[in-house]
Amino acid sequence: MQTELKVKWRSKDTIAAGRRHTVGLKSDGTATAVGDNKCGQCDVGGWRDMVAVAAGNVHMATNTGNAHTIGLTSDGTVAAVGWNMHDQCDVNEWRNIVAVAAGWRRSVGLKSDGTVVAVGRNNEGQCNVSGWRDMVAVTAGDWHTVGLQSDGTVTIVGNNRYGQCNVSGWHDMVAVAAGYLHTVGLKSDGTVAAVGLNKHGQCDVSGWRDMVAVAAGSYHTLGLNSDGTVAAVGWNEYGQCNVSAWRDIVAVAAGCAHTVGLKSDGTVVAVGDNEYGQCDVSGWRGIQLPGN
Repeated sequence: MQTELKVKWRSKDTIAAGRRHTVGLKSDGTATAVGDNKCGQCDVGGWRDMVAVAAGNVHMATNTGNAHTIGLTSDGTVAAVGWNMHDQCDVNEWRNIVAVAAGWRRSVGLKSDGTVVAVGRNNEGQCNVSGWRDMVAVTAGDWHTVGLQSDGTVTIVGNNRYGQCNVSGWHDMVAVAAGYLHTVGLKSDGTVAAVGLNKHGQCDVSGWRDMVAVAAGSYHTLGLNSDGTVAAVGWNEYGQCNVSAWRDIVAVAAGCAHTVGLKSDGTVVAVGDNEYGQCDVSGWRGIQLPGN
């Protein structure tokens, strides 16, 4: 049964960032992508009637461009392009999907009835979501998968080496994000919680206030403030946390080592690693705003 709550939480992710590529959903339902296209992960030119996009990440420890991209269509079906060694692009049979997420070597889909499906690499149990119920959002880290329930609690499966799955005490969450080895949760009061690896300070979010969205890269964390500014903590070797000058931002996405922001006028800004042109978004126009 599709409830009013689940419709409210329907994904409207219109920008996505992977290891070496960036994807944008345009207001006309088409998609655009820049960056490394070694595995065809940027081959989204033929997509139509899309309502959300997701980009599979590859953490910095894996020096490869192997990645994939997922697109959710308005009819609840899903398209996927890119690397498929672990069957992470085998989503053709999915139906009634309302949100998608892409992790390292896997894809996750939230169904209209609050259940979840996943395909791809499952060595750490990160695809073991068949028993999930009453979910309103999903996100995928490298080795763990996160689900937000309708009651504001969070469920996680997969690798927990650094405590990135230790969220049993979380309540009143309205959004979640997953990085390489950490998990971030946005509370209804605008504060943020984070667990997992904190070697680079990527979990140092306890002082954040008035946040309306969060995103997690491999080793950095982003928070979108209600005033359109952006906060960032964590690894900054490529300048991926240099967002203090950003204004009028309505959505953020975090790749492995780059950060993408969608502005209220439908243009896009990006900072960080640009070795493969994944930050070359200055010419983008007409990117769909979230919630539209």
